[in-house]
Amino acid sequence: MNVLTNNLDIYGSYFLTTIELFLLSGAASLIFGTFLAMLRVSPVPVFRAVGTAYVTLVRNTPLTLIFVFLVFAYPLLEILKLNFFVAAVVALSLYTSAFICEVVRSGINTVPIGQAEAARALGLNFGQVLGQIVLPQAVRSVVPPLMSMLIALLKNTTIASGFSVLEAGAIRQYLSERGENQLVGLLWVALGFVILVAILSLIQRSLEKRWSVAR
Repeated sequence: MNVLTNNLDIYGSYFLTTIELFLLSGAASLIFGTFLAMLRVSPVPVFRAVGTAYVTLVRNTPLTLIFVFLVFAYPLLEILKLNFFVAAVVALSLYTSAFICEVVRSGINTVPIGQAEAARALGLNFGQVLGQIVLPQAVRSVVPPLMSMLIALLKNTTIASGFSVLEAGAIRQYLSERGENQLVGLLWVALGFVILVAILSLIQRSLEKRWSVAR
């Protein structure tokens, strides 16, 4: 307990940064990932090709390389200056959205095609069919895998510690500088992530009960 109580300032502020990283990149990933899924199922071949190319490229690129590009290569372009925290949010969002896209797309494929055809027969355009008919049902069917992607995102935030972002993954380094027991310190970090993942699991179960539908 001494390792925790003597370093509450580090644990508190760094885990707060981890939560901020997760919330911001999680929201961005859900929005961008859903947009990519819409491109993947679009009737326009060019849109489908763009969505497929992005997902294929990003899913096969290590997250660390995306961080390296945004932190070291992107500033050389001199387009828009990003601090380390913002660069981490962008990297996590770009990477996770590719996986969320595939989860959402699989959910879209579970919705009977007859419903989309009936909606089009009533005069709804492609965007209205997706937004009002297909996506609400698709999201209900993919809550577990979608939450798994968010849990993976939470754990991936630790990579940001290697790029000057002071979050939970950087706690060990600062405990070392203070002469604390690093093994015990890492156990407390692990416990912190277990608690956060447990909270996400409870949210998942709550959503599943609320959105459960007979199929």
